[in-house]
Amino acid sequence: MTLIKSISGIRGTIGGKPGDNLSPIDVTRYAAAFGAMIKKRSGKARPVCVLGRDARLSGPMVGDLVRASLVGLGFDVIDLGMATTPTVEMAVPGEKADAGIILTASHNPKQWNALKLLNAKGEFISAADGAEVLRIAEENDYDFAQVDDLGSVRQDTSWTQKHIDAILALDLVDVAAIKAKNFKVVVDAVNSVGGVVVPQLLKALGVKDVVELYCEPNGQFPHNPEPLPEHLQDICALVRKENAHLGICVDPDVDRLALVCEDGS
Repeated sequence: MTLIKSISGIRGTIGGKPGDNLSPIDVTRYAAAFGAMIKKRSGKARPVCVLGRDARLSGPMVGDLVRASLVGLGFDVIDLGMATTPTVEMAVPGEKADAGIILTASHNPKQWNALKLLNAKGEFISAADGAEVLRIAEENDYDFAQVDDLGSVRQDTSWTQKHIDAILALDLVDVAAIKAKNFKVVVDAVNSVGGVVVPQLLKALGVKDVVELYCEPNGQFPHNPEPLPEHLQDICALVRKENAHLGICVDPDVDRLALVCEDGS
């Protein structure tokens, strides 16, 4: 069985039978259960949910199902498209939203996907709230909106730049000092969203020479996406070959980080 239902969300492998794998029926059931809980807790007729995803092959399909489920409950959905987990966590309070959902199975292989569930603070939901989501799903305890009360979807791809701007504004970040060092940095983003975001951040920080390895966000992970030493032989070798100062490797949703020294260690 590769459907894992826990208080922190729902994850599993794509395909197979409902209840055994992360099928479209399971995605809809748990998205609706989370939405039903948030709507009741918020007391709002039109609550707001922020949605973002990594570059997994199943992301567009899972995103369609989640958006439709939330709209059917009467939510207004702010869809960030491909965005890192930390960016979605920032966007929830930034948009004064009632909740957030990140579609990613983090460091798991490409056949996996998941719904990571966030509260209004952009934090992962509590154990009690997670248990309530599981109860609602188990009992099919939803109340969908009438036709005149259906929700909406708004696309907003501005939050990656807002996140970068917030980093640049930190007191400890000295762009001039970084730029003066003329760093050369290799980035391995395992062909997910980090392939866009990490080079963009580095260039904003003044790093002109960014060597991209596996930075095309096509969801085809070229190696095990958990950034452990045994999975990072390619970037370690490329850091040495390029005489780079640093290597940066992230997992598919960019909430795990490995740093490679100039000697490839």
